[in-house]
Amino acid sequence: MKNTRFNAKKFNADAFGCVVKRTGGLKIGELKKAKALTGNPDIREVFSSSSGAGYARIILRGGLDGGAVNYDGGTDICADPAKVFEQGVVVVGRAKGWVEKDFTYYSGGGDFMDGVARQVAEYKDFLDCSTLRAALGGIFSMSGSHNGAFVSGHTSDISGEGDGTVSAVSLNNAAFKACGSNKKNFTVVLMHSNIATALENLNLLEHLRYTDRDGIARELQLGAWSGKLVVVDDNLPAEAGDGFTLYTTYLLGEGAFAYEDIGAKNPYELARDPKTNGGEDTLYMRQRTVFAPYGISYEKLFQTSLSPTDAELGEGDNWSLVNIDGADYIDHRKIPIARIISKG
Repeated sequence: MKNTRFNAKKFNADAFGCVVKRTGGLKIGELKKAKALTGNPDIREVFSSSSGAGYARIILRGGLDGGAVNYDGGTDICADPAKVFEQGVVVVGRAKGWVEKDFTYYSGGGDFMDGVARQVAEYKDFLDCSTLRAALGGIFSMSGSHNGAFVSGHTSDISGEGDGTVSAVSLNNAAFKACGSNKKNFTVVLMHSNIATALENLNLLEHLRYTDRDGIARELQLGAWSGKLVVVDDNLPAEAGDGFTLYTTYLLGEGAFAYEDIGAKNPYELARDPKTNGGEDTLYMRQRTVFAPYGISYEKLFQTSLSPTDAELGEGDNWSLVNIDGADYIDHRKIPIARIISKG
């Protein structure tokens, strides 16, 4: 691709995209490391083979069940057909443009374009976190008997218990209520800084450490609660009440969401405006991603364009537990997604 210039620096869209991807975003990157976000080859294939597609229905893999026969040398082995659950998945498209003056110069003598890539990576992390929050909001707004059973079973509202704040047993109890013996599958907790501070005050939040090249142990800006990675996000739900605030803390387990970066035709592009402000360059970013919660289907009942807005992702009627003809629903205890509602 032809080189152009941004702030008088050489710009190559392909190379720039590689730097952004390598830099990555902290929060989404940690969710990937903890396997709360995992790749899905079926999603990747269906959208890579259908250019411009924004919605698809795929087979939900896993979850073999059924009774076994007695292996006694005289009983025929029955091969019952496995249940085939179908799941709706949607591509979320987002775009943004910046002019040169929108970017700050990072101190330390780093290359300007590397600094631009870092800031774009941070912004994309913000976008992905917004999409994830919206999807979680929609999931916990589902209605109906089976969907309601998930919402109720995977919600631990402790705001009316004692002083309504988190304690040493809150996480374990919420995980058990949601998934029973599968509670060990939870790996990540998303929480507001108010909750993180409360846990620190109770000595329940352990800051992770690393040892630098000089052998000195230093604290990371990450922590763990009962062995689960803590990711702090002050954009999580915080609803003001009468003299208190209700905070929502999310628990995610391995494979909670399938995540794929589908890509765009021109993910990064420069445009020169010779008139405005005596001439300025604008950097455009486009992305298309999929966040597909395990066992929960996006039904696209209320969506006005090819890509859903955050408000549409947050609409409960757009989501449903996967099922077969509305009669056979997935066991919601297999879904490693839960939440805690507390006053702090």
